[in-house]
Order: sequence, then structure tokens, then C-alpha cells
Amino acid sequence: MTILVTGGAGYIGSHMVHELVDRGERVVVLDNLSTGFDWAVPPATPLVVGETSDQRLVASLITEHGVTAIMHFAASIVVPDSVRDPLNYYRNNTVNSRALIETAVKAKVEHFIFSSTAAVYGDAGVVPIAEDCPTEPMSPYGWSKLMTEIVLRDVGNAHGLRYVILRYFNVAGADPQQRTGQSTERATHLIKVAIETALGQRPKMQLFGTDYATPDGTCIRDYIHVSDLARAHFDALRYLRAGGASISCNCGYGHGFSVLEVVDAVRRISGVDLRADFAPRRPGDPAQIVAGCERIRSVLGWQPALDDLSTIIGHALAWERELIARRR
Repeated sequence: MTILVTGGAGYIGSHMVHELVDRGERVVVLDNLSTGFDWAVPPATPLVVGETSDQRLVASLITEHGVTAIMHFAASIVVPDSVRDPLNYYRNNTVNSRALIETAVKAKVEHFIFSSTAAVYGDAGVVPIAEDCPTEPMSPYGWSKLMTEIVLRDVGNAHGLRYVILRYFNVAGADPQQRTGQSTERATHLIKVAIETALGQRPKMQLFGTDYATPDGTCIRDYIHVSDLARAHFDALRYLRAGGASISCNCGYGHGFSVLEVVDAVRRISGVDLRADFAPRRPGDPAQIVAGCERIRSVLGWQPALDDLSTIIGHALAWERELIARRR
């Protein structure tokens, strides 16, 4: 039994590959390396450079490696970019995913785990957000992911493909063993940007929107450690292997921090009074998104181990210093 991990050289995907290899699983990675890095993949793990939309290539990988499960991470993920360039997001996130799912069905792959997002909920107006809340995305990114969820639902009903959809809240941190982390240049993740600013990689950062209906006027998000997220995927795989029915689950901790709270925490942990300027709101940013996470705990048996903002920032800070050392 081999697991095909698409986007396995990227930020979250590479953590997943390390988690699977650590647990003794057989893995093959498919990544176009547009935002991923070959060094982020464990040395003994096969890495194939290519596209998820290349159905002939994917079919050959499934046959050659005996793939029985697919974990699909490959995607474009920057919300403002999706507003500026929606066609690219619908192609990369929806059209390519549809091709991958079709290949999986034809090859009789048993299990499919999909990397989705809390952006499918839009500005839900409730805290926390449960999986049965209405899905009303505010950006092409959110819509592109929701469309793929719908494809999976309909294909599952028609062809029996069993799947788990994991809706991520805000992913942050880095591998505690410092094997991989968020390494993409010009990344937009708040904690990454704040740490880069603290370490002098950016002269300043911007805080987008200070007039939201939150205690300090800045957006509130539920930050989940990337290693806990990888464990959630393994729990999803174990659930499907045990005969579990298709399901959607939120991936978060059930509590949030504001943008100002995160920036202040980075200042405290780094010891640097980084410069953060206020800026207008960005399109597609809801005021507050916090996960309702009862389902993932009760159904998948997920138990997070790194639910602590200081730990998340500490691991991300250590990884950023590692990147600086590598560049030197």
C-alpha cells in the first residue's frame, strides 16, 4: 500500500511526507516544484516532478507504486491573488483536482484525502464555525476549493470513492526537528511575515484592516501547528482504512488570536520590536474565523499536541533562522 502525496514538496505536504515516512508508510510524491523544494522531501522518498492534471503520468504512478490512497495538497493558496487572477485558481485548484479525481476513480484508488480550507465558509458570522454551517466563500480561492469538495461528494456517491475533506484554518509553525518549514519566498502567512520582519528579511510589515468588529479591530484567526495538521491527515487515513464513511472535518484548535496579538507575540519571542504599519482591509478577509473542532476529535480521534501560540511561533522562528543560515 503506497500513498501518493501531491504537492508533497511544499510547506504542508512535506510535513505530511515526513509524518508518513516516520510511521513506516510507503510514499511517492508528485510536485511541479513551482512553490515546493526537492530538499524538503525525505531522501529515500520518490519525487516525481509533474502536474496533477497529467492523467497519464498519475495513472502510471498509481500502477507502478501500488497506490491505494491519495493525499491531495497541490494548490494555489493566496486569497488576494485569487481575487486578481481567478482563472488561474479555478484551473489549478478545481480543474486539475477534477482530473486527479477522475484518474483515481479509473485506477480504483480506495481513499482520497483532500486539503480544503475554512475559506469555504466565508464570513460565517458565528464562532466557532461547525462543519454544517453554510458555505459561502468570499474569494475565488474559497470557491475553487468548495467546487472540488462538491466534485468529491458527487464522485463518491457515483463511484464509491471514500474521502475525507479537511478544512484548514490558519496553518503555521515548522517541523520541531527542523527538517522542513514554510520556505516560499514572498509568503503571505502572518506569522511567517512577522518573523521575517523581526529577523530583518523585510523592512516592515502591514496589518490589513483595523476596523473589524473584534476587540482590537484586527482579524481573528485560529492558528494550527503544521505538525498537528499532518497528524490529522494520518488519523483521516487510519479512519478510512478502518472502513469509515466519507466526511468533512475542520482542522483548528477552537480558539483564535487577533493579528495584533500574533505580532506582539512575535515581538516578545524574538526580542525584536518589529515595525508593523496599519493598512486598509484586503478583499476576501472575514473578521473572525475560529474552528468548531468536535467532529475531528470524536470521529477521527485526533488529539493535538502543539496547541500553543508560543510554541508555534518558536518553531517558525527557529526554521526562519535555519533558512537564513542555509542562504549564507
